[in-house]
Amino acid sequence: MPAKLPTHNQRIGRWGESAAAEYLIAQGCEVLARNVRTPYGEIDLVAQHGDVTLFVEVKTRTSASFGPPEVAVSARKQQHMLAAAEHYAAEHAVDHWQIDVISVEGRPGMKPVITYFESAI
Repeated sequence: MPAKLPTHNQRIGRWGESAAAEYLIAQGCEVLARNVRTPYGEIDLVAQHGDVTLFVEVKTRTSASFGPPEVAVSARKQQHMLAAAEHYAAEHAVDHWQIDVISVEGRPGMKPVITYFESAI
């Protein structure tokens, strides 16, 4: 059986995550992992900035029709992000960490508009 092709939303999401990773690297961070699965959900990016581990949720939108990307981080999503971060931190003996959100607006072929929300949760 042939592999399933990614959906439009999956392609946009991957593009946004790559743009967010490039942004973090330009800010002096080291991206340690992408799409980390935990029993509580997926962590889009795990990065290191100095002695702080960053757990980053990336939200991407191609237009402002439904508002900025960050509005998609619901209270329920925040709970899952916190549980996933705590799980990862416990498994990897991470002492200093924070949860950030990166909003990416645009589409492949365009320069992304990035908004970074540090310690969002």
